[in-house]
Amino acid sequence: MNRALIDTDILSYYFKGDNTVIYNFEKYLQQYDYIEISLITYYEITGGLMAKNAFKQLTVFEEFISLNIVLPMTERTAKISAELYSTLRQGGQIIDDIDLLIAGTAIENDLIMVTNNENHFRKIPGLKIENWKKSQFH
Repeated sequence: MNRALIDTDILSYYFKGDNTVIYNFEKYLQQYDYIEISLITYYEITGGLMAKNAFKQLTVFEEFISLNIVLPMTERTAKISAELYSTLRQGGQIIDDIDLLIAGTAIENDLIMVTNNENHFRKIPGLKIENWKKSQFH
């Protein structure tokens, strides 16, 4: 199995203590040494916690990040995401830029996108998806 890029919603479920998601994180970490998220997910989680003045949770999140990997946004990520935007827009489908940037990160790094937002991300050509909220990691 390929490595995975964890989407913002799955990471939120993890920190909220969702048993299925926690189980999947544990199983994944038996095979891989760390969790990977995009810089965009880092931005979304950090911004959300700061907006709520949830500084204790922000500290926990930063400790988690120090043990894992935040993948940067590169020029190639931006180009892949722009191509996805163009293809989807020409087909009459609009997806938020943030989600396209996360998907571009997954595609650039050949990662499976782990998300609970399957309907949304399934529209993106070339993106492999798993949902650790609904099913177990395999």
